[in-house]
Amino acid sequence: MAFWNRRKALDVAAHFDAHSRLKPTLSWWHLIAMGVGAIVGTGIYTLTGIGAGLAGPAVILSFLLCGVICACAAFCYAEMATMIPAAGSAYTYTYVGLGEALAWIVGWSLVLEYTVAAAAVAVGWSAHVAEFIRAAGWPVPEALLHGVMSGGILDLPAVLISGAVALMLISGTRESATVNLVLVVIKVSALVVFVALAAGAFDPAHFHPFAPYGFGAHVDADGVKRGMLAAAALIFFAFYGFDAVSTAAEETKNPARDLTIGIIGSMVLCTAIYIAVAGAALGASTFKDFSQSAAPLVYILRLLDHPQSAEIVAGAAIVALPTVILVLMYGQSRIFFVMARDGLLPQSLSAVSERRGTPVLMTALTGIVVAAMAATLRLDEIALLANAGTLCAFVAVALCVLVLRIRAPEQARAFRTPLVWLVGPVCIVGCLYLFLNGLPRFTQVWFLIWNSFGFVVYLLYGARKSTLARKAAG
Repeated sequence: MAFWNRRKALDVAAHFDAHSRLKPTLSWWHLIAMGVGAIVGTGIYTLTGIGAGLAGPAVILSFLLCGVICACAAFCYAEMATMIPAAGSAYTYTYVGLGEALAWIVGWSLVLEYTVAAAAVAVGWSAHVAEFIRAAGWPVPEALLHGVMSGGILDLPAVLISGAVALMLISGTRESATVNLVLVVIKVSALVVFVALAAGAFDPAHFHPFAPYGFGAHVDADGVKRGMLAAAALIFFAFYGFDAVSTAAEETKNPARDLTIGIIGSMVLCTAIYIAVAGAALGASTFKDFSQSAAPLVYILRLLDHPQSAEIVAGAAIVALPTVILVLMYGQSRIFFVMARDGLLPQSLSAVSERRGTPVLMTALTGIVVAAMAATLRLDEIALLANAGTLCAFVAVALCVLVLRIRAPEQARAFRTPLVWLVGPVCIVGCLYLFLNGLPRFTQVWFLIWNSFGFVVYLLYGARKSTLARKAAG
């Protein structure tokens, strides 16, 4: 059978050998915390201001539009995750719905979403820690606070946080999820404090004019693309992360119920948080003021004479970052693990610890790769590739839902995407629009180069070594 026709059968997609089976330890509240932990990161603390600078008060509609597109993707993920309760997320679903070759492309793209993004967040966390070290006067050489390509020798804080997260994931999935839950409660509580304080200074006049740059997307005289849709193309990337919940399908106690709650619940909760924070910020200050600040929420609280609360929110931004790194590294280790289990990577990497029930070797390798990237590289431009990988995965999952509705209509589905022939196309068209209009040309070109290189790797190894290839040959 040619590699482009090889598909994993639905009835065997969630059945594995005992030595490569992950241990189910997670409940629905762990999954919601995982989704919120990945979605609510630095984006809410920075993109609120940047988005307002591009759209004005209409940035609320930008958040809503992004929420709608991501909700459509979340519905599709929920249907696929409950129908195929196996690790691997979009990669696994594509293997069943669209075939091995496209599954490899999606899995290869997910390396961008998870590994590159985790390294970029680790570097961002390191920058915050470096400021703290300087303020405290600790004798740490500057060369150990920056990577080689940033003029230093080693980004030590980035290495340490990457290693600490990897060790936490190795210790056990449930333990990691519990720590994540605590940190998520802390950072969401800080946002609730912001909304409560900012609401006390709410002024409806700040919402006029509501859409000073219009509802479309256009380039102003200063060369900046503005408008409600332009802001949506940027803000969208503060939403992704909920798809990491689906990588936990195999480690969920009751996947038929809990995956739906975790995926859709985290998406709805985060959309509500984003709209509430944006609304409170716009009501408390004119968008032209706080959009100039790198930390708009902190700026507004100081403007309202709440210096202590401003420090709490600033501290919560630092707390938010390790949870994002944790979920992204968790998702990447599971993607790599399943690709190895399917033979597209060396199968020796898919061993699971009998005591911990986690893929220790693959998690350690993921941690090493993330730490190496974070320690040495400048990730300000390449990090945008993570966004392209996410959009690719969303489109693939929506296509899988539509294809399997036709090919396997009788298959049991614990959750069915409502209005699937509307929701699926909206997800696909919305993601394609954001890819073409929201990403710079540099990112689009490098995304194609990355996948071209990846496909060569597949032809040289995976196309011949995969489990399905060996079965077809034997």
